[in-house]
Amino acid sequence: MKLIPKKSLGQNFLRAPAIARVIAETACPLGNETVLEIGPGEGALTDELLKCAKKVVAVEKDARLIEILQKKYAQEIRNKKLALSLSDILSHSPEKFIRAKEYVVAANIPYYITGAIIKHLLSAKNKPKRVVFLVQKEVAWRIAARKGRPFNSARGKESVLSISVKVYGTPRIVRVVPAGAFYPRPKVDSAIIVIENIQNPFRKKTGEEKFFKILKCGFAHKRKLLRRNLGVTGETLALCGIQKDTRPETLSEKQWLCLSKKIG
Repeated sequence: MKLIPKKSLGQNFLRAPAIARVIAETACPLGNETVLEIGPGEGALTDELLKCAKKVVAVEKDARLIEILQKKYAQEIRNKKLALSLSDILSHSPEKFIRAKEYVVAANIPYYITGAIIKHLLSAKNKPKRVVFLVQKEVAWRIAARKGRPFNSARGKESVLSISVKVYGTPRIVRVVPAGAFYPRPKVDSAIIVIENIQNPFRKKTGEEKFFKILKCGFAHKRKLLRRNLGVTGETLALCGIQKDTRPETLSEKQWLCLSKKIG
């Protein structure tokens, strides 16, 4: 019996082995990584990850798929090469699933929870070393926010999403993936994006919370100047090398970090 994807879970199963291979090789360049896979679906990406990873821990929210995957990978589960967990990744910290000190994340994730999953992983106590996601193309462009070809992502303008990622790591787009690589076929193309060099720039949780509060406030009204959104003077902006007539989408993550320290 053919499994019917659930719209409520945003399920679009990857049906292109070549694309799955690119994701796996990007996630596991050394060939000995522990991988947290989010939403393995039918196992297209899992197949490739098992070829290059030391171990794969797959977290799936759909009980129907867990049953299928248990049968498909019975041997890998017995050999402890693969561990399956029926759970919602957003309901638990990565530490619940991963015991290794270092790990990477690979996933074909639903479009509607892309931002939530990224924030969940990058703000975790034990952050992944690398994250490789297959996401909606426009979302990948927004995250990268790079000027020029081949992606001309958001014309180089930063956003809350792009800065939220860049404050922790370095994002880059690997390649565009056509809609025909999925079942059911989505209405838009996707892209593989990798976030590398992940680290924690905050000494305390309160500093992290203050940073995001100021970031969201700074982008509250995109057409307004930054100083008006934040309610600060040009002198305060100058402390971070920012001109008084600057708009929020032109600031770098380092300037946002500086503002979070200078604004009381």
